[in-house]
Amino acid sequence: MEPMPQIPMLNYDVVVIGGGPGGMAAAAKAKELGLSVLLLDENDYLGGILPQCIHPGFGIHYLGEELTGPEFAARLAKRLVELGVEYRTAARVLEVRNYSDLEKLVLFISPGGAFQAWTKAVVYAAGARERHAFEIGIVGDRVSGIYTAGEAQTLMDIYGVLPGREIVIVGSGDVGLIMARRFALEGAKVKAVVELMPYPGGLARNVMILRDFDIPLYLSHKVIEVRGKGRVQRVKVVKVDENLNEVPGSEFWIKADTLVISAGLVPAVKPLKKIGVEIDPATGGPVVNDRLETSVPGIFVAGNSLVINDLVDYVAEQGELAAKSAKEFIDGGGIESRKWVKIEKGESIRVLVPHYLSGDRDVYLYLRVARPMEDVEVRIPEVGKRIHLPVVKPAEMVRMKLRAEEIRKTRKGLTVEVVKA
Repeated sequence: MEPMPQIPMLNYDVVVIGGGPGGMAAAAKAKELGLSVLLLDENDYLGGILPQCIHPGFGIHYLGEELTGPEFAARLAKRLVELGVEYRTAARVLEVRNYSDLEKLVLFISPGGAFQAWTKAVVYAAGARERHAFEIGIVGDRVSGIYTAGEAQTLMDIYGVLPGREIVIVGSGDVGLIMARRFALEGAKVKAVVELMPYPGGLARNVMILRDFDIPLYLSHKVIEVRGKGRVQRVKVVKVDENLNEVPGSEFWIKADTLVISAGLVPAVKPLKKIGVEIDPATGGPVVNDRLETSVPGIFVAGNSLVINDLVDYVAEQGELAAKSAKEFIDGGGIESRKWVKIEKGESIRVLVPHYLSGDRDVYLYLRVARPMEDVEVRIPEVGKRIHLPVVKPAEMVRMKLRAEEIRKTRKGLTVEVVKA
């Protein structure tokens, strides 16, 4: 498909899609590196989900101080403005087209009209979407009072609306646990947090919220049904066995007027799939090399579009790396011939990125384990790398530095595993 002459054409070195922490960090770094940049975000404001995350815990690694979500977003936005980065909010990307290594087209609409941006590289940092009730098998009446955690958080922290008074939360990940605290602080009664797995899904400090506010946690349980007239009135919960099958006769009802779904995130990568980007079924995000470049040359990805991160600091870090890689790609005239070393998941590893390493630079590996374990070693046996950790949990991402000289010890591939020490 050719560009459409009737639509205004813009030209940039890099187009960054997504104005959350990853996108803002990428756009700022690209500008600092001397590239012309356009940042696009579909929201009316920059920051992604940060403006609705009013709790602290952001910026410790990336900025060296603890901030709330709005404060972290404000710091990144200030940096964009000071650098003179061009950005457009309320800008919805319709399509990304790939013509050649250094020729991409981003079609988008905004309040100013429809536009097409010609660019040499794209940094994709559009984040992730939430799983909804139907995806996790909840049936019953189609009633009001059912929200994703993000929707409930937006109502409370952006618009000042309390979604309900008697709450059941599905999922014990960090967002679900933080929302449990938020509801409790606002005077609502959190009747239960229901978790499918036999262990909590959030960070230890967030799991403590439930004890602090005397909120029941049902592990190895799931919500299967919602009933009500006009609005949620009760939800059915059932116990599951070690194979996650329902245990007959274990069902019970919880009276509630609100059901909040916090059942995980899925990388929002539909535009990338359309241009043939290879997707890792384990992460739901693209397969990338150590430059965070996808299987389509010149398309880089960062943040929750790549892998669901537990720290926003890692998202910003990935955004900067993607921008540096885009600069290198453009200066090099496009794709280079490299011998990539494939790095694969070994024992007890559920998620691992990046997927290919060059051996000409140090790289951070981001990984998650399949189950909670104590007193373990993270090992890469081919190069003799090992790191001892007292405890690992699926909810907590392990960030591991691998030096270029370690990668170059083998060209046959690497394996990361987690085993008992």
